[in-house]
Amino acid sequence: MNEKTPLKKQIFSIPNILGYFRILLIPIIIWEYVTAQSLQDYRIAAMIVAVSGITDFLDGFIARKFDMVTQLGKVVDPIADKLTQGGILFALSFRFPWIIALIILFVIKEGYMGAMGVLMMRKGKMLDGAKWFGKICTAVLYAVMFILILIPDISMKAADALIVLCGGLMILSLILYISIYRKLQIM
Repeated sequence: MNEKTPLKKQIFSIPNILGYFRILLIPIIIWEYVTAQSLQDYRIAAMIVAVSGITDFLDGFIARKFDMVTQLGKVVDPIADKLTQGGILFALSFRFPWIIALIILFVIKEGYMGAMGVLMMRKGKMLDGAKWFGKICTAVLYAVMFILILIPDISMKAADALIVLCGGLMILSLILYISIYRKLQIM
C-alpha cells in the first residue's frame, strides 16, 4: 500500500482495523476499572489493557512486515495511542489523586507535540518518528498504568513513586522534544 491506495482499501486494512479496535476498547477499559469491586474485576481490566497493548504492537508489526503502511494508519495509530493513554489515566484518577498531575503533564506534552507537528508540516518539515526517549516514556507509562490496574491494593507510597517516575520521564521527554523542534525550526 502507498499514498495512492484507495481510501476504502486503507480504511479496511488489518492494521487500521486493529487501531479502531483499540479505540473501541477504551470505554470498556474505563468501565471495567471504575466499576471494579473485586480483585478479579481489576484483573479483567488489566487483561483488556494487555489486549490493547498487544494489538498496538501487532498493528505496527503487520503494517511494516506486509507493506500495509497507510497514510490513514499514520493518523489512526497515534490517535488510538493517545486516547488509550488518556482514557486509562482518567480511570486511574478515581483511585490515585496524583494521577491528575500526570494527566496535566500528559495534556501539555501531547498538546505541544501535536501543535508542533502541525506547525512543522506546514513548513514542509516532519519529525521522523518517535525518538528513543519518547518511546521509553510511553513504555514506562503503560507499564505503570498496567501495574496500578493489576495491583489495586498497591500502597499509596508505591503508587505515588510510580506516578512521580512517569511525571519525571514526561517532563524529560518534553524538554528533549522542545530541543529537537527548536533545531528543526532553525534549519
